[in-house]
Amino acid sequence: MNKRILAITFVAIPAFWLAGCQAETTKPAAPTASMSGGSAEQAIANAKAAEKAAAAAGNEWRDTGKMIKSAEAALAAGDSAKAEKLAAAAEFQGHAAEAQAKENQNAGNPDYLYQ
Repeated sequence: MNKRILAITFVAIPAFWLAGCQAETTKPAAPTASMSGGSAEQAIANAKAAEKAAAAAGNEWRDTGKMIKSAEAALAAGDSAKAEKLAAAAEFQGHAAEAQAKENQNAGNPDYLYQ
């Protein structure tokens, strides 16, 4: 009897664990060149717009502005590929920060803080 319960336990627990790992989460799209529109100047403009939207939502991330400044410096140095890559990453961060602000808008504090 004990061997049977033990066998069922060793089969059931991994099955439930694997089923739980299958849950899907929604994530913003990864930064790509198509996200920025093609040129480094346009990519920087898109990143600035995304940063402005995140700031308006009250959730600007720490490194987004730094990435935009680095992209502008790379463009000034003539490295448009690096500038576009940095700007696309900054744009991604801006959109992710805005999405995070919307998701946490009415989250509030946990109930145990009020007891």
